Amino acid sequence: MKKIRDYVIVDDAERERVLTIAAKLFRSQGYEKTTVRQIAEACKMLPGSLHYRYKSKDSILVDMMRLAIDQTLRQLKLSVAGISDPMESLRMAVQAYLEILVSENDMVYVLLFEWRALEGDALGEMIEERDRFEQYWKKHLSVLKRQGYIKNGIDVNLIRLIGFGAVNWVATWYRHGGRYDLKGIADTIWITLTAGFINPSLLNNPQIK
Repeated sequence: MKKIRDYVIVDDAERERVLTIAAKLFRSQGYEKTTVRQIAEACKMLPGSLHYRYKSKDSILVDMMRLAIDQTLRQLKLSVAGISDPMESLRMAVQAYLEILVSENDMVYVLLFEWRALEGDALGEMIEERDRFEQYWKKHLSVLKRQGYIKNGIDVNLIRLIGFGAVNWVATWYRHGGRYDLKGIADTIWITLTAGFINPSLLNNPQIK
């Protein structure tokens, strides 16, 4: 058992079960309309048992976002394992992230759209988690910058923000079996973004490692 701020992790499997159920409610009803009692009932727990684990609904949401980020980072790292080329590594990470976004994972959906419901200390915790996630992408871009792939004068932070906006927005309009397949979307985003910041003279230079 371990206590983290205002919630207690009794068991990792139980934690994931509770957060998965809560995410489904948050997504279907909205965070504001979902009560702690409803979450407890859906989990087949007494409200007091849930309250022991999480002191507030905000703490449930923060921990849910933390778990979603942990799971996402794990999948992203697996997607690029063994890839040494930094451009290919970033491309595959972007494609993997798109697949995660449209996977119908309720926790990922809540991570994208419900964090705005947080205020005060809970919002501060969420910002820390968001920064941890963004650090993964900063490292990818830092490698490209250091190895000369990115044009001089390009603001890498701005590229990251624009890229996030483009990729995350796909989750709002993508439809399985629709007009655009996921690989085509990933390829188009990749071509569009890299055309603006990659130094074309270095893409095929074998000395760039």
